[in-house]
Amino acid sequence: MRIMGLDYGDKRIGVALSDAFGWTAQGAEVIERKKDNDYLVRIRELVRENEVESIVVGLPKNMNGTIGPRGEICMAFAEELRQKLNVPVELWDERLTTVAAERALLEADVSRSKRKQVIDKMAAAILLQNYLDSRRK
Repeated sequence: MRIMGLDYGDKRIGVALSDAFGWTAQGAEVIERKKDNDYLVRIRELVRENEVESIVVGLPKNMNGTIGPRGEICMAFAEELRQKLNVPVELWDERLTTVAAERALLEADVSRSKRKQVIDKMAAAILLQNYLDSRRK
């Protein structure tokens, strides 16, 4: 059984999946949000196809640990997933995951257009890997 990590954004949702043992996270895809709730169909398909047992949603906290408007939106998204997918959903502090993904892509000399295509799933993979690592301690 796998764990899914989601980096929720206004336009795109980055998706990462763990391996079957829950040791490593890999970026899976980026779901483009075109109309209301269209993303739920794809997330439901991925949950079914990959036998996902739980979902981790990135919770963007402020640097002082408080939750701002963006965090509240992600909390509402996590609650929507719980209700519609009937799968356990956890929130995970994702501070600086997008920054880390951007830095890694810049160091790898990835062009701006290609960075835009992969940054969300890379951020999802980083947050999921952080979550997986915390479970092993």
